[in-house]
Amino acid sequence: MQAFLRIVLVVLGVSVLVRFSAAADPASQKSAPAGHRITLAEFEDKVRGGWAGQMIGVTYGAPTEFRFLQKINEEPRNWKPEELAGALDQDDLYVEMTFSDVMDRKGLEATADEYGEAFKDSKYHLWHANLAARRALLRGVKGSMSGNPKYNLHPNDIDFQIESDFIGLMTPGMPRAAQRYALRVGRVMNYGDGLYGGLFVSAMYSAAYFERDPRKVVEAGLAAIPTASRYAKVIADVLRWSKENPDDWKKTWKLVEEKWDRDDACPDGALMPFNIDASLNGAYIAIGLLYGNGDFEKTMDIAMRGGQDSDCNPASAAGILGTMIGYKAIPARWTDPLPAIADQKFSYTNYSFNTSVEKTIERARQVVKLEGGKVEADALTIPTQGPAAVKLEQFEPGKPVERISFTDSRWNFTGKWGKDSEGEFNRSDDVGAQASVKFKGTGAILYGQLLPEGGLMEVFLDGKSMGSFDAFNDDGERTEGFWGKFDIAPGDHVVKVLVKGQAYPGSKGAWVPVGELVVFQK
Repeated sequence: MQAFLRIVLVVLGVSVLVRFSAAADPASQKSAPAGHRITLAEFEDKVRGGWAGQMIGVTYGAPTEFRFLQKINEEPRNWKPEELAGALDQDDLYVEMTFSDVMDRKGLEATADEYGEAFKDSKYHLWHANLAARRALLRGVKGSMSGNPKYNLHPNDIDFQIESDFIGLMTPGMPRAAQRYALRVGRVMNYGDGLYGGLFVSAMYSAAYFERDPRKVVEAGLAAIPTASRYAKVIADVLRWSKENPDDWKKTWKLVEEKWDRDDACPDGALMPFNIDASLNGAYIAIGLLYGNGDFEKTMDIAMRGGQDSDCNPASAAGILGTMIGYKAIPARWTDPLPAIADQKFSYTNYSFNTSVEKTIERARQVVKLEGGKVEADALTIPTQGPAAVKLEQFEPGKPVERISFTDSRWNFTGKWGKDSEGEFNRSDDVGAQASVKFKGTGAILYGQLLPEGGLMEVFLDGKSMGSFDAFNDDGERTEGFWGKFDIAPGDHVVKVLVKGQAYPGSKGAWVPVGELVVFQK
């Protein structure tokens, strides 16, 4: 009898332990009780609303992109239906389709390196973190590292933020799943706050399926990123200030501007009015949602009027709201021109509006099953799921304090050098030509120009070689940082560039155009 009781107690103990372990293990949440049920008809309407919102929002803001820097856009905007076709040529739509295509070909468990391989082979025009990532990939860096500051001087830029919409659209009510996919795709071009921008946006889309209060949607996005990150602090401020100033979005915009539109580390934005930082532009998305009060036009109009990347921001805001209210609830004046182009392919892709909707639904059905939900003939049952804790990472190079132009007396040039046609860069293809500059700081970015005729160079810091770099770009002329380092000991330093007079493989020349040294101080 005693032996029997011991067996019973052991079995009961194991049973309790199993139940306790299942509750404590985040992975076991796939078996959590269902929290939402949505008919496939309603789900498809919301997916259509999300994709349509992106297309409408990006064309609404397209004429204003980076025209309003550190100021509110007060110009009238008269959007015309024929403008919607321009969405087919917008990079914040066709780039995300590169990654969704990898999912469709490789499966949902595709790795960052597999996403990187597809991105490496892309032929469309790129800028900033995307451009830096593709250049790194073409030079042998893997997709899991091509967004890392070691290889990419734009880790905090907006790029993944504007390409993450498709992830939220395929993970209805499942922010943990959205995080998992976003952390793989986002590594290709971003790190830290740039990565969190994509997590923030995709989590808002995920929440938008079952939430009609824009504030709660923004809060859901905030819950998906580390609270100690700069990005989270920016959004927390927006939420607080919007409560304090419920009828004055411009007051909240001004408070964001005063506190957060500073110290941009982007090589193009440091100490300049231009700011492509993910968190600042993410604040404009949030302001649009919070003050738009569920009104489609008002939401994207406010997101656009914040300035800076003012086509991408209304695209995200309108996409999220389109998911909340569904395609049928978007006022007809915005959607009337869509059926005529719904089967036309986005540039560089095999995806149209209609196929994007179809593929999103297919992926979502797979995700629901994987997360422990249920797929029926006419409905999806979504498991209850909260966001996971994400490890904090931050790119903090210090405060930009100076841009030393090549015309400054601290630069010294030897060998044959000459200004480009616009006088913005001093360039050379002379073997052994050198350019050196003295500076005081704890970090620096060597800033120049990429060219189809770009050549090879070697960069030295205080006489020590930092490695070989190149100024080649097969995607046209771009301004870019060639080299950067942010852990330099305080004091006086010298950066030197040695021109090798050799073309990078595939280049039409050997030019090395030097523009400025951007100096940082911690």
